[in-house]
Amino acid sequence: MSLRLLIVDDSRMSRLILQGLVLQAHPDWTIVHASSGEEALQLVRESPVDLVSMDFNMHGMTGLEAALALRQLQPQLPIAILTANVQTAMQERIEEAGMVFIAKPITARAAQQLAALAGA
Repeated sequence: MSLRLLIVDDSRMSRLILQGLVLQAHPDWTIVHASSGEEALQLVRESPVDLVSMDFNMHGMTGLEAALALRQLQPQLPIAILTANVQTAMQERIEEAGMVFIAKPITARAAQQLAALAGA
């Protein structure tokens, strides 16, 4: 199953780590990168994606704000919010928005959770 995954994180290293872990298990996936929520919105306007991995803490809009805006463009889009903030309130906020919480640091387990969100 070939999917188009959008990885949104202001850390280039985090994007590359997640990309590497995902491609190990799913080499047929296409990975698209964005370094901000604003860039992610522009990319999705130009070409829809199948799945999004979104960092929470970024410059400009937060990952949750960007994710909610993406949902306006693609209402059924599966989105995972990745953050090192593992407080229960943060997890609940993300889940109440209909998204999946994945704790950082980025590991093979995080990549598996992301793939599961896509049904892969």
